[in-house]
Amino acid sequence: MAAPPPPRPEVESLQAYSAPLEGRRGLLRLDFNENTVGPSPKVVEAIRAIPADQYAIYPEYDGLREAVLASLAATPGTIAIEQVGLFNGVDAAIHAVFQAYGALGDRLLTTSPTFGYYTPCARMQGMAIEAIPYRLPDFAFPFEEMLAALSGPLSGAAESWCPPRLLLLCNPNNPTGTRLAPETVLALAAAAPHTLVVVDELYEAFTGDSVLPLLLGPGGQQDPEGQKPGIAAATAAGADAAPETAALAATAGVDPFAACPNLLVLRSLSKTAGIAGLRIGFAIGAAAVVDRVSRVTGPYDINSFAVTAAFAALADQAYVDAYVAEVLEARQWLVERLEAAGVRHHVDGGNYLLIWPKRPAAEVDQALREAGILVRSMAGKPLIDGSLRVSLGTLEQMGRFWAAFEICDANPG
Repeated sequence: MAAPPPPRPEVESLQAYSAPLEGRRGLLRLDFNENTVGPSPKVVEAIRAIPADQYAIYPEYDGLREAVLASLAATPGTIAIEQVGLFNGVDAAIHAVFQAYGALGDRLLTTSPTFGYYTPCARMQGMAIEAIPYRLPDFAFPFEEMLAALSGPLSGAAESWCPPRLLLLCNPNNPTGTRLAPETVLALAAAAPHTLVVVDELYEAFTGDSVLPLLLGPGGQQDPEGQKPGIAAATAAGADAAPETAALAATAGVDPFAACPNLLVLRSLSKTAGIAGLRIGFAIGAAAVVDRVSRVTGPYDINSFAVTAAFAALADQAYVDAYVAEVLEARQWLVERLEAAGVRHHVDGGNYLLIWPKRPAAEVDQALREAGILVRSMAGKPLIDGSLRVSLGTLEQMGRFWAAFEICDANPG
């Protein structure tokens, strides 16, 4: 029997990235950091209002980039339409980044542990992966080690050394929740002009740690060398740069990415607006980078339902703000109970936290599933093996989780 032609060697040795997404309906889903209540009623209304004849035509994207920019209106500054890319979820944007910029033998620099999809994307391009561990005991960001990896060896092999092609930063980091100050991100971008620095800000709404306000804020003038004072100050101060010392970057009419054309910011509506099932994400950065990343996507990757939902979700920021506020309140409530019960945990940014059960994590994971609650095991992940990642939802949902967890984690009698 004839065999099909072989795939590329990188694909042949690749394991598909797949998450256990089946059989989740009807359960309390605290395993994938999704919005736990669903989208705004205005989103549902908008989707239901789509006429049947619109199903038969290709989607149109006119005005969607403008709507994304309008959602950033509280942050003064200027972003051009061509500096916003639209993608079928941030996963598709990440994949496109690697297709556009990653090649055989190039290096990906990232942290460990972090979002698992970065690794297969790098491997399918034949890239080498350098993952720098977070610092124990509190999973602090390894700034000095990262800066050294971007700067290269001081001597010896310096002549043959090449900078990493890509730096992927998840901020806040999934799964550790580690928060990275925007000034530090800009410092790394300034220190590595030949590396594309991609900041995955999917969970930014729960912390506010975005680079965009720093780039778009008023009052920052560029110096004659084209270097923004805020970036220069952050570079000098490193991880200790204080927000008040970093000059805000752009004035009206100034390209906010002029001094950091190697920076790309990823955003999504999945975690806050509750439309993860419709898949839509955005990339914001220098027009040249957005253009190259967009070139490797299909012309109609985002479907019409996602477009309609995105317009409605972006127009209802009050709904998102209220949901985020309740999640943060529920997080505080749960942390107080974990502390009182003496359960080891780690919480920082994002809509999730890590818990180390007293019983074996696999047993507690299964017991919670039998109780109708899904969490995510971190088994095998560096630094956090033996923990469970628990997504945060409403106060009522976290009350239900805590009641079940206390029973499931009780020492067997």
